[in-house]
Amino acid sequence: MKDLIDILDLTTQEIDELIATAEDIIENPAKYSEKCRGKKLATLFYEPSTRTRLSFEAAMYELGGNVLGFSEANSSSAAKGESVADTARTVSCFADIIAMRHPKEGAPLVASMAASIPVINAGDGGHNHPTQTLTDLLTIKREKGRLGKMVVGCCGDLKFGRTVHSLIGAMSRYEGVEFYLISPEELVIPENVRTDILEKGNIKFVETRSLEDAMPHLDVLYMTRVQRERFFNEADYIRLKDSFILTPDKLTTAKEDLSILHPLPRVNEISTAIDSDPRACYFRQVLCGKYIRMALIMKLLGVE
Repeated sequence: MKDLIDILDLTTQEIDELIATAEDIIENPAKYSEKCRGKKLATLFYEPSTRTRLSFEAAMYELGGNVLGFSEANSSSAAKGESVADTARTVSCFADIIAMRHPKEGAPLVASMAASIPVINAGDGGHNHPTQTLTDLLTIKREKGRLGKMVVGCCGDLKFGRTVHSLIGAMSRYEGVEFYLISPEELVIPENVRTDILEKGNIKFVETRSLEDAMPHLDVLYMTRVQRERFFNEADYIRLKDSFILTPDKLTTAKEDLSILHPLPRVNEISTAIDSDPRACYFRQVLCGKYIRMALIMKLLGVE
């Protein structure tokens, strides 16, 4: 594996190995503190990001490496019209590995074809966000002790939410996983996810407009925000954004060991009153993101 563009680029065995490495890093951080000494990560972020960019940077620093890059397109030569391919070729002269976020679907794939160093897709438009999915899988594994035999509820924007599409694709390959897909009519799961992943894999799933109806069945609840930037129409956004808000009263029928995940940033789709509930995993999830990215950087750089 040279690059990571799509979570489905990884076999379940490779995912399990990355998770095992990340768990070893958590247990033995000192063992990894010099693993990438002398290596440089370039973060090419053409779109704003807090968690993902800082998580990659923290991951590289904790491996003993260095970081260079930019955090918005305006501060790069993209502002002068330079192509993604040319940027990737140029940066290959300075760095050992690239993490790229771009608003256009497919841009990191184009970069990976031009670059002479590994490229990690850190999010491309509404398409893919594989390191978020690895983060989610590590979190679920640590919270539940397994990745199979569970019921996962995905709630909110299932149409444009790239994190949900990737999570469904990855989790579907583990045995005995079922889904509740909870969204407004306008934001249901895309047809390709329904047919190519769920129906093709004979995965059990239920579509519902009601978070309350799904709640008693769930082992994991994956909340997402209804994203303003993915809407063409402001009126539609305002009408739908509060449809699915998780509040303490909605958890009255939930399992005692429910795990609540969210890729963040949250706007108001999870009440802050839930933050102190032991079932709220989303800040532990952020920390898992750093560790799984450390494991991935090492794997792509061929560091043992």
